[in-house]
Amino acid sequence: MENQYKFMVKHVQLWKVAFHGTSPKWIHSAYLAAIAAFYAKEVEAGLMEYKPDIIISVHPLMQHIPLWVLRWQGLQKKVIFVTVITDLNTCHRTWFHPSVNRLYCPSEAVAKRASIDGLEESQIRVCGLPIRPSFVQAVLSKDDLRVELEMNLNLPAVLLMGGGEGMGPVRKTAEALGESLYDKELEKPIGQLIIICGRNEALASTLKSLEWKIPVKVRGFEKQMEKWMGSCDCIITKAGPGTIAEALIRGLPIILNDYIPGQEKGNVPYVVDNGAGVFTRSPNETARLVAEWFSTKTDELKRMSESALKLAQPNAVFDIVKDIHELACQRGPLANIPYVMTSSFASLIC
Repeated sequence: MENQYKFMVKHVQLWKVAFHGTSPKWIHSAYLAAIAAFYAKEVEAGLMEYKPDIIISVHPLMQHIPLWVLRWQGLQKKVIFVTVITDLNTCHRTWFHPSVNRLYCPSEAVAKRASIDGLEESQIRVCGLPIRPSFVQAVLSKDDLRVELEMNLNLPAVLLMGGGEGMGPVRKTAEALGESLYDKELEKPIGQLIIICGRNEALASTLKSLEWKIPVKVRGFEKQMEKWMGSCDCIITKAGPGTIAEALIRGLPIILNDYIPGQEKGNVPYVVDNGAGVFTRSPNETARLVAEWFSTKTDELKRMSESALKLAQPNAVFDIVKDIHELACQRGPLANIPYVMTSSFASLIC
């Protein structure tokens, strides 16, 4: 499934057709039945092996299939099933199933769509997008982080993200920033640049080989993004929901430079309309904006940072876990659920 997704998002028009083409109700059931033919057997085997008391789905295709299996085995009323939507604003209707015990939504817009698709108000909670606890826990000050990360202590910093795979116009944007953040008249830099290349080793190697007029750090795949975000003053990234949510928690003004059609498209107005960032696909325009924020428009940068913090929901992950715990307590002591396969649901459709 992961490889199929990567292939589709690299061919964005194909992904766009697939996303919107499977959304109408008249094709929805047929689409899910086709997906079940590929994955029902594995889902059924997993449930029978692990015998869960609570199931937490964080994938748009993992509502209907496991719930079908549970219902077929007579376990739907015994197992707590909750969905945590990980698309920030625009999401596919496969996220919504009326039989879930709880649906955790990242925004009011998503909650409204859930209601339209038949979920009751009692099933829906708006908590925000869950982000790993390290982003919520206290971190060092910006100055202390810069000392730890061996950054320049006096220059404002921009964080350029290429995602986990180092995709997008990273090199063009980096080179444009290298020019715009250098004051030719004073012959000195007005900012510094941190580039996260993810797993793209070729990109990282190329960027490290270039000559820069400003302080630049090129990094690969990072597991401590809370520190790099905490050390910077703004961020450039595609409109991925996780990165956006993390940046908001750190109060970083966001320049969105691309989005995946479908689930990421709505993230652009979510950021822009709330005053937390801007959207442009142009590397040169991006570089110009950052240069202005670091020189003549520092007030604008400050306002966007304040807006980002207002939009952030740092406690989402804790609120979700707390509500799941309360849901389990309402159900009473978790008994040993009799996971005995009377007949295979997968055999009916495969």
